[in-house]
Amino acid sequence: MSKVAQEPLVSIITPSYNTFQFIGETIESVLAQDYQAWEMIIVDDNSTDKSNELIRGYVKKDDRIKFIQNKENLGAAVSRNLGIEKAAGRFIAFLDSDDLWLPKKLTQQLDFMMRHNYSFTYTAYGKINEAGKDIGHIDIPTKSSYHSLLKTCPIGCLTAIYDTQVIGKVYLPLIEKRQDYGLWLRILKKIDFAYGVETTLAKYRVRSNSISSNKFLAAKYQWRIYRDLEKLSLLDSIFYMTTYTFNGVLKSYFN
Repeated sequence: MSKVAQEPLVSIITPSYNTFQFIGETIESVLAQDYQAWEMIIVDDNSTDKSNELIRGYVKKDDRIKFIQNKENLGAAVSRNLGIEKAAGRFIAFLDSDDLWLPKKLTQQLDFMMRHNYSFTYTAYGKINEAGKDIGHIDIPTKSSYHSLLKTCPIGCLTAIYDTQVIGKVYLPLIEKRQDYGLWLRILKKIDFAYGVETTLAKYRVRSNSISSNKFLAAKYQWRIYRDLEKLSLLDSIFYMTTYTFNGVLKSYFN
């Protein structure tokens, strides 16, 4: 039996929408992993550019790359959930179609999980601009709980991996934005902690049209997480919102 066959399978969930400019580099970063037991499930959300043609080319070259097309635009949460539903791997990982992994990402993170028997982990990551230039770095705490995550979210979607053998398949909430954050909160209601790998193993691409670049919209969606998704009281929501905003200012200042 080959080493690849003995290694647990990782299902990489990648939603895609009009990212022809970036998705080739994203796929290449997965192909460059020194951990080989993976499947990459790319769910296209009815793109109108040439990204689908590019993705099909990769599918023909490597049968570990799976391609699903939505017949209409359904949003990132639905697309990610479809990928999770189709996933065959023990481990679920996330990588958006404009972000990148460093070559040892899976090897180091899975080794960390298996050695310590951790079921949900994340890593430090760098930030790049649309041209791929390094523009910052995000340090992380060594662990996060449900309540600490309400105060600040250090878990970058491109770094998260969870173990379905322990947790089961957990799906994203069908909310307008911040679905990944909603997922982390759901998982941390099932287990006590998520644990951080302090090594930088991924690169997050900051784009000019992202929600995170619009602070007012980001704050609005954060408030909805507290009130609509987590059903927190008004006083608790104000407390966590104030803390989250303060931590966000510190993060932007030091990163």
